[in-house]
Amino acid sequence: MPADEGPDLANIKSQKKRILTNEKARQRNVAVKSELKTAIRAVEKAVAAGEADAAVAALRTASRKLDKAASKGVIHKNNAANRKSGIAARVKALTA
Repeated sequence: MPADEGPDLANIKSQKKRILTNEKARQRNVAVKSELKTAIRAVEKAVAAGEADAAVAALRTASRKLDKAASKGVIHKNNAANRKSGIAARVKALTA
C-alpha cells in the first residue's frame, strides 16, 4: 500500500478514493465550523463589551457564515437557524 493513502483497510479502489475524499471534506468542515465558532464568539464579545454597532456588524457576518455553512451541508439548517436566533436575541437585548 502506498504511503500517501494512509492506514485504510479498504481493498476496493473506489472505496480508497472515497476515504481520501471524505478526509478532505472532513478537514474542510472542521475549518468551516471553526470559523463559525470564531464569528459567534465575536458577536458575544461585542455584546459583553456593550458595543452595539460592533455587535450588529458581527451578527451580520456570523449570520452570513451560518447560512453558507447550512447551504453547503456543513451544519443542519435548523441548527443554523437556532444559533442565529440565539445571537440575534442577545444583540437585540443590547440595542433595545
